[in-house]
Amino acid sequence: MARTDRGRGRLAVAVSVFGELLITAGVVMALFVVYSLWWTNVLADREAKRQGHAVRNTWAQKGPGALDTKDGIGFLHVPAMKNGEVLVKSGTSTDVLNEGVAGFYRTPVKAAMPWDKQGNFTLAAHRDGHGAKFHNIDKVKTGDRLVFETRDVWYVYKVFAELKETSKYNVEVLDPVPKESGVTKPGRYLTLTTCTPVYTSDYRYIVWAELERTEKVDADRTKPAELR
Repeated sequence: MARTDRGRGRLAVAVSVFGELLITAGVVMALFVVYSLWWTNVLADREAKRQGHAVRNTWAQKGPGALDTKDGIGFLHVPAMKNGEVLVKSGTSTDVLNEGVAGFYRTPVKAAMPWDKQGNFTLAAHRDGHGAKFHNIDKVKTGDRLVFETRDVWYVYKVFAELKETSKYNVEVLDPVPKESGVTKPGRYLTLTTCTPVYTSDYRYIVWAELERTEKVDADRTKPAELR
């Protein structure tokens, strides 16, 4: 009888320890999720704002002139995403995108710049965590306007196609003439890319737009009608 009681006692201790381990693991997992989906956003937004202010200060100090800066080439505005302005920098590496910005592709297909006579201005940003600047990309629809702001010019684009899921290896969506979007000749295109479904990186979500017009930036930096 004593042996049976001791066996049951050991089993109870083992079950108790295992249960505590499960609870601890659950707490750790919950904290990791909070860190990944909330705290990284806080840190990235803070860093993106700092860098954005630095770019605007540089513009103010230098006045009219070259469009590019070493810290960022301009700001993307997508009213449908309701995410404010997004600083755009060079490169799409994790180090760049984790700063809460969008990056333009240098590889595998080099992006054209908005001021180029033709080509595809291709951008990437995170959909979840680290600022999640393209989290609401699914809210962008055909006919919506996207605006890219540089020091001297507003570039206004009109969305003409969306691809809600494609392989992460499909680099043809970045081509100067992205034929998968339906276009067949050179133009001045803008492509947004991010991961999908939400909270995964299995596939890519694509939005294509074409330059509709440009507006020169005035002394007051009056926003285009699409942003008012």
